Formats: sequence, structure tokens, C-alpha cells
Amino acid sequence: MASVTLEALTDESVERALVVVAHPDDADFWAGGTLARWSAAGIAVTYLILTDGDAGGFDPATPREDIPRIRRSEQKAAARILGVHDVRFLGLAEGTIVQGAELRRQIVRVIRLVRPRRLLTWSPQWNWSRFRTSCHVDHRATGEVTLTAAYPDAGNAFAHPDLIDSESLDPWEVEEIWMLNARQPNHYVDVTETFNSKIEALRAHRSQTGHRYRLADEMRERLEPNSAAAGLAVGRPSPAAQALGRALRRRRCHHDRRRVAHPTLPSSTPLWTARVR
Repeated sequence: MASVTLEALTDESVERALVVVAHPDDADFWAGGTLARWSAAGIAVTYLILTDGDAGGFDPATPREDIPRIRRSEQKAAARILGVHDVRFLGLAEGTIVQGAELRRQIVRVIRLVRPRRLLTWSPQWNWSRFRTSCHVDHRATGEVTLTAAYPDAGNAFAHPDLIDSESLDPWEVEEIWMLNARQPNHYVDVTETFNSKIEALRAHRSQTGHRYRLADEMRERLEPNSAAAGLAVGRPSPAAQALGRALRRRRCHHDRRRVAHPTLPSSTPLWTARVR
């Protein structure tokens, strides 16, 4: 089969984007600069956080029962810095995300409510070059359940029919999917202008970053290899690159369950690997 070359949607053509991640701070650590750019371009970004990150933190003096409340508050504050004003939580316990019909239904419900043209989530694959990130079972599990929710469930009128019957949530097919921590990223978003906003957002996660005095330097060091791979000009201030992963692009279909039993896709649905700064 011939390879398919496909350009990412322009930010100006995307009205709404949905970010589905495992923990508070995932989106901001891994895509904060990119998300700030999306917001500045007029994209209405929604966060869906599957867990409250109750196993996170560094200070043993903080009562563990307070962590979910603290992390939700920090996530909302960080999101506002990046221009994101719609933050939703499912409240699962950390380490318990598994593929299952009920969790898929909850994610499908949000997809149909938000109706995003673009979706950002974790890759479900191991990435050996970022072993520690891949080791977190919640990251890989979030990618798997979210991609399954996006296709086929969200666009299938006969999957979770109660969402139509009780809430009038018609099927919705996401047109473009970006994945965090993917193995072979190839699309870059320059976040030089939004790098400071990213750091400010990360500082808002005080329970997670309060002890990291080199945070800005750490982020620059993490992102510089992506900048080099993208061919950024030498000497740019804060040459930051936000690595995102494989993106799936297909046409958007709004299915009527009275007429269409299952979403239809072209036989050669194009896959492209994306990297973003």
C-alpha cells in the first residue's frame, strides 16, 4: 500500500479539543506549551482527568486524604494559566484505570458532549526511550481506553444507546488524534513563545513541583532534543519542543442511528506520526 502524507489540521480550523489524561499535571507537563498555543488560537480546550492522582506528592506531612482535593484545585489553577477553563474529573483511584465498558462509556459521554475535532491522549504503547513514563500503568491504560472510546464507540450510534435516549448525545467522530509519549513522533509545535506559561502552570501544581528548584531548566533539557530534531534556529530563547506522538486523522461523520449501524471508515485510513514542540 502506498504511504499517505497528511498534514495536521491547522489550529485555526479546530474549534474544540479534548485532552484525556490519567493524572492532574499530565497535560501540563507533557503538552502545556502546546495547549497554551491552542487556547491562544481560539480553540476551546477541555481537560478530562481520569484519576485524582492520589498517589502523588513529595511531602509526607501532607495528609493523604487531602491529596485529591489539593490536586484538583491545582489542576484547575494550572489550566487557567494555559487558557483552559473546562476541567472535568472522573475521580478514579490512581493505578486502577482498566479497559472496560463503563469507563469507555464515561469517556464516550464526554466526547459526545464536547464534540472535539482534535483529541490528545497518552499512547497505549511502551516507549523504551522514555521508560519511566511508559512504566506508569495509568498512562498506557488511559491511551488504550481513550482510543477505544474515540473509535469505534463515540461514533457508533448503537454503542451506549442510553446516551442518546437519556441525554440526546448523538454520535461524534473525532477527526484528529494526537498521542503523548509515542514511539515515533514526527510533528512539532514550536512553544518558544508559550514556554513561560507552561512553567507557570507547572508551578501551580505545588504538591508535585514545590521541591523542583530547577524546573524550568529541567523542561528545557527535556525539550531541546525535540528542538534539534525539528531544526529550530540556533540561539532561539527557550528552544522548547513538546513531544507528542502518533496522530490518527480521518473524516468526521455524524451518524444517525436510524440510518447507519456502524461508523464507516475508508479502507486506507491514514496514520501519521506526529511530534510537536
